Amino acid sequence: MAQSTWGQTQNSQAQEAILIEEAIKVQEQGLKLIQQGEHQQAVQKLQQALTIVRKLKYQELEAKALLGLGLYYEYLGEKQKALDFLNQALPLFRAVGDRKSEAVSLYHIGKAYNDLEEKQKALDFFNQALPLSRAVGDRKSEAFTLANLGQIYFDLGQKQKALDFFNQALPIFRAVGDRDSEAFTLASLGEIYFDLGQKQKALDFFNQALFIFRAVGDRKSEASILGIIGAVHLTLAVRRFNPNVVIQVFPDISPTFPFPKKRG
Repeated sequence: MAQSTWGQTQNSQAQEAILIEEAIKVQEQGLKLIQQGEHQQAVQKLQQALTIVRKLKYQELEAKALLGLGLYYEYLGEKQKALDFLNQALPLFRAVGDRKSEAVSLYHIGKAYNDLEEKQKALDFFNQALPLSRAVGDRKSEAFTLANLGQIYFDLGQKQKALDFFNQALPIFRAVGDRDSEAFTLASLGEIYFDLGQKQKALDFFNQALFIFRAVGDRKSEASILGIIGAVHLTLAVRRFNPNVVIQVFPDISPTFPFPKKRG
């Protein structure tokens, strides 16, 4: 009898191990499909993985499947649906002690609230994500969180605070070699200095951004920044002759530089 029970236990454990292996494989396939742009297939794989791990009550894999689904719906622009999955993932990551994934979940919840124009909620989640990203040494997530905080404070009109966060993000983007994000940070700093009336300083940052946009082959952003640089030069030239003239060209053609442009 004891041998029979032991055999059943062994069989049960073996079956569970096979299911866990299958769930991991399916989940990895789903995440890879998201990166490849095969979104319909991706969501099917992630939902399949979620069903398996919920039956097994495997919290770590369940949390990762929920996070994957949250990122999928974020990519589609379905913010409320993304929040639903991300908010389910967050307590599970906390329960299993996965601090890096907890920070990623907090960041994306903050990002969803920011996209929904709920700035205070976004600030709350970004401020929770920041120390965690630092604690686990995830420098890229730290930089994206700092840049998003900078953008929110700029949107709220708190320009000095925005400068502080962007200036913290810039050297990290440089250190991790993320040239696209470095360029957008430089452009954002230029935009803030322009708003503060420091036109020459703004030009310096815009020209640094232009150099990188050209280097990485981002022709659209290159064209935008060239238009802005031209408008700033026009502003400076006109005001040399008549300091009281208010030029409206720059605000009209100035694009916004939301962070991150690419999904962080």
